[in-house]
Amino acid sequence: MNTKMTQTPAITAITAIFTAIVFIIISQIPPIPIPATSGYFNIGETAIYLAALLFGPFVGAFAGGIGAALSDVYLGFAHFAPGTLIIKGAQGAAVGLLNIKLKNHIQNTPLRACISGVLGGFVMVLGYFLYENLLAVFIPGLEIYALVEIPINIAQMLVGLLIAVPIMHAVQRVFPQLKNYLHR
Repeated sequence: MNTKMTQTPAITAITAIFTAIVFIIISQIPPIPIPATSGYFNIGETAIYLAALLFGPFVGAFAGGIGAALSDVYLGFAHFAPGTLIIKGAQGAAVGLLNIKLKNHIQNTPLRACISGVLGGFVMVLGYFLYENLLAVFIPGLEIYALVEIPINIAQMLVGLLIAVPIMHAVQRVFPQLKNYLHR
């Protein structure tokens, strides 16, 4: 199975569009502040999942990392931006890669997307837990908030997935050529 995607003008455009979509969804659909953790709940996961599930790990990683990190800076959470760049990028890459790798084992596309999203989503949950503990070295007390944020991040992951999978399924029904896009 060929999981390598050739960089084409279309992929460049799709990557740029999804990066903008991630930024817009996170920054313009009102994020819900979480005072206890100095973070916020958002539905940006939806766009990261869509990018990764429809177009693979590169688009998912780039759009997720750059779009979400720019949102952090824009919304005044710049201290999270470096971690977000890596964490959301890794999440997008993991979801996209898992979706490709599971294709031979799980034929049911929505089920495969859900499994990829949950497993890839735990990259985000673990990543923010570790990053907030690292920040606690500079901002004492933040390690307590890292624990509090675990269920919030799990909820964010699941809400994003619940929105993304039906949209992905609808897009693939309207544009069936996307189902095999990654395997050309």
